[in-house]
Amino acid sequence: MTMKIGTDESGKGDYFGYLVVAAVAAGPADEKKLQQLRIRDSKLISDNEVKRLAALIKKVCNFSVVKISPEKYNLLHKKFRNLNKILSWAHARAIENLLEKGNADIIIVDKFADDSLLKKQLFEKGRKIKLIQTVRGERDTAVAAASILARAEFLSSLRKLSLQVGYKLPKGAAHVDEALKFLTEKYGPEVLEGIAKVHFKTTKKVKK
Repeated sequence: MTMKIGTDESGKGDYFGYLVVAAVAAGPADEKKLQQLRIRDSKLISDNEVKRLAALIKKVCNFSVVKISPEKYNLLHKKFRNLNKILSWAHARAIENLLEKGNADIIIVDKFADDSLLKKQLFEKGRKIKLIQTVRGERDTAVAAASILARAEFLSSLRKLSLQVGYKLPKGAAHVDEALKFLTEKYGPEVLEGIAKVHFKTTKKVKK
């Protein structure tokens, strides 16, 4: 029986909100159940469907979710000056969290950078397992399940941040001008450190 771990992330292209990485462990029986649920890439599914399927995935598979708040993300980006290094760290932590619960024969990652970056971040156990980093990794059921868990957590955290600031924060990197105007006029530009990825070019609009 082949036990597989699939990982994916959500939030890296969104100006507001957390960066979230999820890992899902699935054996053949688990994969069959996921396929019956029509698990697929979260980008092809509505937000409501993502939330519904995430709850079902959690009942079927072992999983791990690593959340990086905007505040922590901004500190890490100032330190590393590189998004892929942050992603490598988060993917590795999600993988290692699952390996503490049981073994795996293969790890499949939706490719985001040079293969060596992630390998360097894995611990000894993780480095011994076959690692495949592939473009459009969501074609694999375990990776697709991870993409749904990561997206569901991103949406949940964005909703919580919206409640904190009293404004519905938009997804993506476009259509944020109105939000920026409201938030910076009400709280000042410093509010962005706790709700946004401030290295995005969008932030320069505020500074101007």
